[in-house]
Amino acid sequence: MTDEGRIRLTIIGGFLGSGKTTWLRHQLFSGNFGNAQIIVNEAAGTPVDDALLETGRDVITLAGGCVCCNGINPFLSCLLEICDRRSATPDPDERTSQIVLETSGLAEPFNIIAAIKAHPVLCRQIVVSEVIVIVDALNAPALLGEHALSRSQIEAADRLVLTRTDAVTLGDMSRLHKTLLGLAPTALISAASFGSPVPMPEVIAGAERLTLSSLPNAGVADIKPVQLDLGDAPDWTALTLWLSALLHARGDKIVRAKGVVQTPAGRLLVQSVRRLVQSPEILPAQDTRVVTDNVIVLIGSDLTEDNIAASFAKLTG
Repeated sequence: MTDEGRIRLTIIGGFLGSGKTTWLRHQLFSGNFGNAQIIVNEAAGTPVDDALLETGRDVITLAGGCVCCNGINPFLSCLLEICDRRSATPDPDERTSQIVLETSGLAEPFNIIAAIKAHPVLCRQIVVSEVIVIVDALNAPALLGEHALSRSQIEAADRLVLTRTDAVTLGDMSRLHKTLLGLAPTALISAASFGSPVPMPEVIAGAERLTLSSLPNAGVADIKPVQLDLGDAPDWTALTLWLSALLHARGDKIVRAKGVVQTPAGRLLVQSVRRLVQSPEILPAQDTRVVTDNVIVLIGSDLTEDNIAASFAKLTG
C-alpha cells in the first residue's frame, strides 16, 4: 500500500517534562507543520498543555488517559472523525493532509503505531510519517536507568530533539549521545532550547555508553496523575511556598507538576520537572476563569489526591 492520499501523522513523544509542548509551540509559531490538525493528549483528567498552544488554530484535547492504552478508543474515534471530515470536504486544498499528535509523557509510541496499523479503516487513511521524541539531556541518564518506557520511546524515534543540553557537561553529553545512538541508530539527533533549534554540543570521540541495567517491561505503571483544585482565588505566595516545600520533600516521587493559576499579575503557568521549578510564564488573559485554570496536576508515584489536598490545606489553612 502506498502513502499517496493518506493523512500523514507526526507523533511527538518523550518522557514527562522533556519539553514536548514548548518545542511544539515554537514549531507552530514558526509556521512549521502547515495547517496540520493538532491533537494534544494528557494523562490527567484536567488538561494544561492545550493552554500553551493558543495559536489561533483548532486544537483537539484528549485528556484522562494515554492514547496508547486506556485512552486508545477515544483517540481512534477522533482519527475516524478527522478522516470523515476530510472525505466530506469537496475542495482538495482545504482537506486535512497532516495530523500532529503530542502524546502524554507516559505514552508508548509503538502501541499507537500498532493500533493504527491494526485498524481496518485507519490503516488505509492514515500513515505515521515521523516519530519525534524530545529528550531532556539533564535528566535522561537517570530516566534511562529507571524507566523502560523512556528507552522504548527513544527506540521508536525517527528524530531525537535534545533539550537542556546547556545544563550538562561535555563528558555527560558525550556518554548520552553514544547511548542514544545505540538505542536509535537511525534517528537524526538535534538540540533545542525553549523550542528554538540550537547547535548540538561537540561530543568526545570514543565516549562510552551509559551503563543501563535490565528493567522490567512494566514501565511506569506506578506513575499516575493527581490534581489539586485551588479554588477561585488562590494565594499565589502560599501556593509557591507549598509547591517548593513539597518538591523538596517528595521530588524523588513527583516527576512533573504543572498548572495555570489566575493571579493579580495575570494567568501564570506553573511547572516543574522533578525538583526543578521553572520560572512562571504569563499566558493570554481570559474573560472568565477557564475550567482548567487554578488546578495543579502532579504526576508521580505514591501520590493520592486526598494526601495532596491535606498537605495544601495544612500550609494554606
